Amino acid sequence: MTMAEGTPVDPDAALTPKVSFDATPDSYRHWRLEIDGEIAWLWLDVQESGGLVPGYELKMNSYDLGVDIELYDASQRLRFEYPQVRAVVVTSGRDRNFCAGANIRMLAQSSHPWKVNFCKFTNETRNGIEDATACSGQIWIAALNGTAAGGGYELALACERILLIDDNSSAVSLPEVPLLGVLPGTGGLTRVLDKRRVRKDRADVFATRAEGVRGRQAVEWGLVDEVVPKRAWEATVRERAAAAAAGSRRRCPGGGARGVALSPLRRTETAEGIFYRHVQARVDRARGLVEITVHGPSGGVPESLARVHELGAAFWPLAMTRELDDVILRLRSNELELGTWVIRTRGAVEDALAFERLIAQHSRDDWLVGEIRHYFKRVLKRLDVTSRSLIALIEPGSCFAGALAELAWACDRQYMLDGTLDERAGEQADEAQIILSESNFGAFPMGNGLSRLGSRFYGGAAQDDHLAKLRSEIGRRLGAREAYELGLVTDAPDDIDWAEEIRILLEERAALSPDALTGLEANLRFAGPETMETRIFGRLTAWQNWIFTRPNASGPAGALRRYGTGRKAGFDRTRV
Repeated sequence: MTMAEGTPVDPDAALTPKVSFDATPDSYRHWRLEIDGEIAWLWLDVQESGGLVPGYELKMNSYDLGVDIELYDASQRLRFEYPQVRAVVVTSGRDRNFCAGANIRMLAQSSHPWKVNFCKFTNETRNGIEDATACSGQIWIAALNGTAAGGGYELALACERILLIDDNSSAVSLPEVPLLGVLPGTGGLTRVLDKRRVRKDRADVFATRAEGVRGRQAVEWGLVDEVVPKRAWEATVRERAAAAAAGSRRRCPGGGARGVALSPLRRTETAEGIFYRHVQARVDRARGLVEITVHGPSGGVPESLARVHELGAAFWPLAMTRELDDVILRLRSNELELGTWVIRTRGAVEDALAFERLIAQHSRDDWLVGEIRHYFKRVLKRLDVTSRSLIALIEPGSCFAGALAELAWACDRQYMLDGTLDERAGEQADEAQIILSESNFGAFPMGNGLSRLGSRFYGGAAQDDHLAKLRSEIGRRLGAREAYELGLVTDAPDDIDWAEEIRILLEERAALSPDALTGLEANLRFAGPETMETRIFGRLTAWQNWIFTRPNASGPAGALRRYGTGRKAGFDRTRV
């Protein structure tokens, strides 16, 4: 997390501000983005007084959620606004200090939900950096021109290559265990082993050595790729960035390529909810739930790729994905007591599938279309790790088809109406339907590497046969009975029972322990193999969340409370 100190604060204070995830480069307080042809430079220079909330100073280039919001914005803009960029160098604007990690005073005064959401968002941003390297050919390089501690080193671990200045003092470290009584909560332990392939006994030494490792030993252990003498630092970093750009597989035109501006989202917030053009989130505080409706496209598909690029951020798949991303983040951070999310879609399945065919046709040969597909993949992953009960309601007028059907299978349960609920006398309404497409079989993998259908049917005796049967149904309109028989929905009540069944379901869910539900859902959503990503969210962060609540970390004599006070932490020595 951090090595940074700040002004002591009231240990009983809690951070509960309303968080906005809006950011633009001209509003950044902590990052500077520079574009030099095929290479982008991200300079971290944290404004000490620029904390997201009062009560702490961001000393030693330490960070809080506000710093990470800017980093996430920059990483998104690099992918969409700068298609010519093939390498990204992240470094510090300060000599001898890359980043001290997450600010301790911020953590010490934060409520538990704030800490959890902070770590989760930070993890997702790091995963997005790795996705940019792996899927978009924007190769991230960490140029550590000073010490990188805790979350600062974890940011470096998310990069493809790590350079460390050899100045006899700069080191890399994960000091959370010896100094703070917590864990490196943004994937540090997992990436050191799974990604850097550090031998586990050395990783044990490293993670319990507060001062960290520097110089040639850091290279020998695999903690960094290269140490560079101070006299050759700038030239070497530029050489490595140029080599990375030259070896990039990024699919985009040359220096004259035009990016797509990510214009500010148009959003209306009222007591009733959060409303965008394509996504609506209507809250029901009495029942502790929010109803999220994603509207499908209206109008024809753009007649050419040139028109897609001309539409830019207004192109429906990109516009809808940005709105869905924003509403997930806002609800997750600001609406803690809305424990159930009911997810619906509205629109014509034909229109949704027409846009999907365009995306599928050009995702491999057009950089923008490929980025949109990867973005939707990442937003679905954000939904997967959201600690809320997710219920999909598939009704007449829904457009759970192809990619939009992934929203249903990201949910814990799916209910599909068998019949109609048409209240207009004399009019015949179409019944609810689901349509599968090729994209449901791997275009949007979960963190475990499986498709959501693969995860849904994982481990069954006839798993492969069943997935093959589902593939044979691609393109066919599946009604409620068929969808139920194929295992695509949890239940298919008829129109007589629908309203009562859903009412009882939502009331029963709201009556259960939120903590127990969080554990239940997190355990059940990731069937199948473990990956570095699932371990970060499912194992490391689960332990970190538990440790954060323990007196050894957060109690009056805990390490987080006493760090920087000159008093030694008082530990309960009982092993649990």
